[in-house]
Amino acid sequence: TKVPTQQVSAQFQQAIVQQFPNVSIIDLALVLQILNDLISKIGFVVRFMAGLSISTGIVVFIASVFMSKYQRIRETVLLRTLGASRKQIFAITALEYFFLGILAAITGILLGLAAGWVLAKYTFETAFHLQLLPIIILVLMVCLLTVGIGLINSRGIVKRSPLEVLRNEV
Repeated sequence: TKVPTQQVSAQFQQAIVQQFPNVSIIDLALVLQILNDLISKIGFVVRFMAGLSISTGIVVFIASVFMSKYQRIRETVLLRTLGASRKQIFAITALEYFFLGILAAITGILLGLAAGWVLAKYTFETAFHLQLLPIIILVLMVCLLTVGIGLINSRGIVKRSPLEVLRNEV
């Protein structure tokens, strides 16, 4: 049964025990509260680990973008030598990083969805529901972050003349 307060529950339990002494009464509210606390703690741990994984991935991503700066220098020098303007180089760089962001986001989302589906179906034995809005927001955020970091990283390269860059390289 469900009763509104603890006091009413205690009175109800006493009345049942007095009337039916061989009936055992188990207060499920306490059991449910303990289970709810346990599930909340497990959820916090899962969210924390997901946040830690995402943070680590962002740090690795930023490091890889900065490591590819030397390759970008050579490409930019070649494009500038061939007559490309700063706008064209920024557009090429932005498109390159946009596609890199799309590829990273789609790969990560597909792996996450596959893992979520496996957990839902085989571990928790529940139905898996796909929500498109968070996925679209995540793809856009990853693409914007990738393009932003890439353009910030490439900003100093475009400002220098090709001759100056080649002198520093040799």
